[in-house]
Formats: sequence, structure tokens, C-alpha cells
Amino acid sequence: MALTNTGRDDFAKAIIGDAFTTFNNANSYIGVGDSSTAFAASQTDLQAATNKTRKAMQATYPQRATNVLTFRSLFATTDANYAWQEWGVFNASSGGDMLSRKVESLGTKTSAQSWQIDAVLTVNNP
Repeated sequence: MALTNTGRDDFAKAIIGDAFTTFNNANSYIGVGDSSTAFAASQTDLQAATNKTRKAMQATYPQRATNVLTFRSLFATTDANYAWQEWGVFNASSGGDMLSRKVESLGTKTSAQSWQIDAVLTVNNP
């Protein structure tokens, strides 16, 4: 999962104590959309024109285990019923900062299904 420029900047702000909206349970969302537009670090939102949906974190998420962050959202039967081609992690239900975005086909969700998505970010040394 690639970091966006705003995600990179939020890490830098956190290190020196600058103000930003944290990616805690109250503020974090996973968004899904139906665009297959290639990732660019300068993107600030999912690239889908209309079919994009953000869902809040499940209880106890995000979680951290050493250098691994895990975000988890549940999309109910009434949510995001279209082809999932992209997903990202955000710190607001709309607008806000997009920490990361991934372009990959996850299938087509229908109203007969609830889908859980986990976004895992590993912070490594270069």
C-alpha cells in the first residue's frame, strides 16, 4: 500500500508534534471505489467519479504491532455495491487526508454480501 504525499506529510508532522488529524478509531475510514486509475502520490482522494464509499473503523481498530498498522472496516449489504477497483485509508468521513491508496480488483460486491476489508501498512527502513 503506497503512501500519498499527504500521508507522508502526516508522518512528518507526528514526529515533531505538529497538529494534524490523527488516524485513530474516531477519525479513520477505509474508502473503496470503482476506478482503476493508476496510483500517484499526489492524489488526495479515490479516483472514482461517483462509486466511492468510506466506512468507519471497527471497534479496536486501527491496531499497531511494532511497525505494522492494521485498519479494518465492514461494508454492510447496503454499502458499496459495485466493482471494487481501488481502496484507501482516510482520517475523515469526507475530505481529510488520504494516507494511502491501492489500485487492485477485489471483485464486485452485491447487496447479498457484507465485506470486511483490512488495510495493512508496514513502516520500514529504506
